[in-house]
Amino acid sequence: MASLKLSHIYKVYDNGHKAVNDFSIDIADREFIVFVGPSGCGKSTTLRMIAGLETITAGDLFIGDTLVNDMEPKDRDIAMVLQSYALYPHMSVYENMAFGLRNRKMPENEIKERVMKAAKMLDIEEYLERKPKEMSGGQRQRVALGRALVRDPKVFLLDEPLSNLDAKLRAAMRTEITALHKSLNTTFIYVTHDQVEAMTMGTRIVVMKNGYVQQIDTPMNLYNEPYNRFVAGFIGTPQMNFFDVKLKRRQDRVSVIFTNGDQVTVPYEKVSKIHSQYLNGDTTVTFGIRPEHIFIEKSGDGLKFIVTNVERLGNETIIYGKLGDHLGEFTMKDEGNNIVVKVVDRDDIAVGDVVYAQPNPEKVHFFDNDTEVTLMNKIPPYNTVQAEISGDRMSLLRREVLLPPIFKTAAKNAAEIELSIPPYAIVPGNDFSLEVAKIEKADDKNLAYLQKGDSYLFALVDDSVKEGDEYGFSLRNEKINVLVNGKEVLKAVGDDESLEGSFYKTEVRENGQRVLHFFYKIGDYAIETASEQGYKINSIDGDACYKNNYKYAVPREKIRLVGSSENGIDGKVKEILDYGNTRFAKLDCGGQPLLLEISGPGFSEDRVRVAFDPGDISVWSTRIDMKLC
Repeated sequence: MASLKLSHIYKVYDNGHKAVNDFSIDIADREFIVFVGPSGCGKSTTLRMIAGLETITAGDLFIGDTLVNDMEPKDRDIAMVLQSYALYPHMSVYENMAFGLRNRKMPENEIKERVMKAAKMLDIEEYLERKPKEMSGGQRQRVALGRALVRDPKVFLLDEPLSNLDAKLRAAMRTEITALHKSLNTTFIYVTHDQVEAMTMGTRIVVMKNGYVQQIDTPMNLYNEPYNRFVAGFIGTPQMNFFDVKLKRRQDRVSVIFTNGDQVTVPYEKVSKIHSQYLNGDTTVTFGIRPEHIFIEKSGDGLKFIVTNVERLGNETIIYGKLGDHLGEFTMKDEGNNIVVKVVDRDDIAVGDVVYAQPNPEKVHFFDNDTEVTLMNKIPPYNTVQAEISGDRMSLLRREVLLPPIFKTAAKNAAEIELSIPPYAIVPGNDFSLEVAKIEKADDKNLAYLQKGDSYLFALVDDSVKEGDEYGFSLRNEKINVLVNGKEVLKAVGDDESLEGSFYKTEVRENGQRVLHFFYKIGDYAIETASEQGYKINSIDGDACYKNNYKYAVPREKIRLVGSSENGIDGKVKEILDYGNTRFAKLDCGGQPLLLEISGPGFSEDRVRVAFDPGDISVWSTRIDMKLC
């Protein structure tokens, strides 16, 4: 049995095409993970990298605690099942299943025991003497599974194993493979383009598009809480309906206004995580609703549409239609007016009927029109708070506090500023106090809804905070974006600092042996790195690595001051940035900026030297957006 860890895995071909981009996942022992996505999205390439059939351009792959990037496929203790079955046509079923074990020189009695046990488990005992051509597709797929099964591998890899089977047999084999996973209690990684297979088999699903991971989640979370429009449309049959709409809040209700003038309403509570900038009736967003989450009536309120097609499938009916325009007429041209509805026990709808659709307000989705990312994140990315400035103080959230000097500088003479505050920047303290209206679990964190007038301030809190509490808090000012009249005048301080530099090696003789030492170089600062990191960069970029520039990223808390005689990089102090609760020195390091967090008011240096450990450095290519190590 084994866990797997894929850390920043890339596959880049010689022509520069990125087949897989920054793929990271921790797979627990005995999980059933499904990679799903359209053709060419990188799912099979990722599986082949796990198998060792494709080289990894960059990143680390662990099976258990073992780094296997350079390990031969035969030594990885995995088994792979392909969609083509890959059976030897001249061999019997028994010989096909025994072939790999015989190559390992396993005793014949043990081979027989393993083959018979697998054949019994897969119900192919009576076919052991047959040749593959004498068997159906489903039977051959069982043989392919059996050949993998007898090896007793740590990990099973299955690459679209059911794509050659008919629909009925695919359904049967899905059940069998799921049962096999449960009985074996080992790790399965399964690739498919069929979202039905993904939803019914996986404990978690990885949705991919164009080489990028879109979302990793459980089947029902993907269905109920898609991260973006692509995931929302890919998961579910028929796919989700999408419409351009505008949102207008009216007290405790939000009107969803369609381009043809029709409207539906949803409770504000349902969409309270959507930022207020989208609720003013001016911004076009994408509204999503699944066909099975729409009610149909022959009269009343809702979205008026004409039925253009009806598919009766027995237990359910799929209804297709076109929304009406603002004149009450109908158009067959605008694709954005298409609507699909799935209903049960309705045989009174016919082509040509004019009916009214009412989306279930508890099942609505909204996406940004440009980024296509959901506007209803489990944890909202930021809160917006208005603050009034008076002298050296600012008023917000019913309190008056000291105005951070850097806010005052950024705001210039503005009397009002807007603060974009991420939930994690709200921390326990005494500056502000709001009532906790609600607490919900979000990604294993506690998200508190703090009552702010007729809306909420979202904060992450610990288990001691309860609904109804008066929650005292302060703000991490350095993590806040400041805007004046909608224009950003101060950007939040990031967690990392990045500097560009080069890479080189030296060769020395140690105990009569040739030894290479590798160095990151930023200006005059040379940092020796572990040999495995050096060899990794060289294996990715070849000898060109000694000519290329690289971006070296370091967590801010890992940057330290050192003495003037110690190895480090010199920085000229350009200014001190005072956030009230913390201060930073803005350095010029050979023409490259760097923010250094400083403690205490007594800092008065005009030049400093900073350093960091090689183990804290992440190396990124400047030629192609890719993390190397």
